[in-house]
Amino acid sequence: MKQLIGLLLAMTACLSGPLQAQEAGGVRVESPRMERNGHYMVVEMDVVLSGMDVESNRAVLLTPSIVQEGKDTLTLPSIGLYGRTRYYQYVRGEGLLSGADEEFYRASEMPDTVAYHSVVAYEPWMNHSRLEFVRRDFGCCRTLLAEQGIILEEFHEAAAWIPALVYMRPEAKGEKEFSLSGSAFVDFPVDQTVIYPDYRRNTAELGKIAATIDSVRDDRDITITAVHLKGYASPEGTYAHNTYLAKERTAALKRHILQLYDFEDETIRTDYEPEDWEGLRRYVEASNLEHRTEILARIDSSLEPDTKERRIRNDYPADYRFLLQHCYPALRHTDYRIDYTVRHYSDVEEIKEILRTKPQKLSLDEFYLAAQTYEPGSEPFNEVFETAVRMYPDDETANLNAANTALQRRDFPTAARYLAKAGDTPQATYARGVLAYLTDETEKARQLWQTAQEAGLEEAETALKQLEARKGK
Repeated sequence: MKQLIGLLLAMTACLSGPLQAQEAGGVRVESPRMERNGHYMVVEMDVVLSGMDVESNRAVLLTPSIVQEGKDTLTLPSIGLYGRTRYYQYVRGEGLLSGADEEFYRASEMPDTVAYHSVVAYEPWMNHSRLEFVRRDFGCCRTLLAEQGIILEEFHEAAAWIPALVYMRPEAKGEKEFSLSGSAFVDFPVDQTVIYPDYRRNTAELGKIAATIDSVRDDRDITITAVHLKGYASPEGTYAHNTYLAKERTAALKRHILQLYDFEDETIRTDYEPEDWEGLRRYVEASNLEHRTEILARIDSSLEPDTKERRIRNDYPADYRFLLQHCYPALRHTDYRIDYTVRHYSDVEEIKEILRTKPQKLSLDEFYLAAQTYEPGSEPFNEVFETAVRMYPDDETANLNAANTALQRRDFPTAARYLAKAGDTPQATYARGVLAYLTDETEKARQLWQTAQEAGLEEAETALKQLEARKGK
C-alpha cells in the first residue's frame, strides 16, 4: 500500500498575548491559559473536536507541551482519538499511543469539546516559556503519517521585582605573576648524567620544556622571572647513588637550557628528590597488583629507603618486576615551572583586544575594567565575567561575579556552582539570598539577606524592605 507521509510543523508565534482560537490540522483550540499558582503551573484550554473525521485505520494524538527553547520541554498528557480499527489495535491490544495518562476516545464516541486541564510542578525555566499544541496522525504499527503544531500562549511571570545584583571589583595587585608548569621525562644512559638530545624520547621531552619557555619568552609584555627544575630518580639502586643521579641530571638539564637561552645563571633554580616514593605510592594505590596492600604498607613504613626497596623486591618479586618495567621509568622525571610577570594595562580598548586574543594575560581588575564599558546584564558584559572565572577558577571574587551573570540569565544550577566557591563575604551571602529568592525559597532568602545586612551591605537592607512590601501580594 502506497503511503504519503507529510511531516508539517507550522508553529505560529504568539506575539501579543494568547490567541483565543487557533487550529492545528482541523482541531480548534479555544481559550488557552497558562497560569502559575504557587509551586504549580496550571494549563487549561478547550479542544474543539466537532467536525473532526478520524478514519477507521487512523489514530490522532493531540499533545500540549511547555517549551523554553534551548532549556527544557515538558510534555503534558495527550488526548487520543482512535478510529475503529486503531481503537482495537491500540486501546485493546498494544496499549495507548502516549501512555497511561492519556485521555482517549473512540472516534465515534468523542465529545464535541474536551475541557483540557493539567497541573504540573512549576520549574524556574518555565518563566518565558510557551505552550505548544501538536496534532500527530498515526497509521498501523504506530507509523507517523503527519504532524502539525501551533503555539498557543507565551508565559511571562508577573514578578517585576528582581533583587539587585552586586558585582565586586577585585582587589588590584602589584605584580601580575603567573606560571606554567609540566613534567619532562628526559632519558639518560644507565648511570650517566650527560644529556644526549637525540637519545630515545629526548627530542620530544626537551622540546616540551622549550615550547613552554617560548610560549611566554617571545611576548614583549612578559618577563620571565625564574625557571624551576626539580629532578627525581626511581627507587632501584642505593639511595646515595640515586641522590647523585637526581642532583647531577637536574644540573645537566640546567646547562642544556642555558645553552639554548640567554638566561642569567640564577634565573634557573634547581632542586632534586633522590627517589620518587610519592609517585610510586600513587601508582601502586591505583593498581591491581596482587600484593598491593602489603606493598603500600612497606612504602608507608618508617624504614630507610634502601630497606623499603629491598623488602619489596625480595618479598614480592613478581610485583616488583612489573613495577620495574611499567612504573619506575615514569618516576625518573623532571618537573619544571616557568614563573613570569605581565605588564599592567591601563587602556581599556587594549584590555578588550587582549580579552579577545590572550585573556590569560589579564588580571581580574583588568577584566572588571573591561566589563564596565558594557551595559550590565548584556551578553558582552556577562562574557567578560565568565571568561574571568575560566582564567581564575578558584578566585572567590571571580566566582561571585560569574554567579551574578548566571543569576541574571536565570541559570540557577550554574549560579549555585559558582557561589559554592565565592567565599563568605557579605556580597556572596547576599547573592546566595538572591538565588534562594529566585528559586522560591523566600524564608532562606530572608535569613541570608539579614546576615548580609548585619554585615553592612546596603543592597541587603533594600532587598529586605522590598520583600516585606511584597508580603501578601
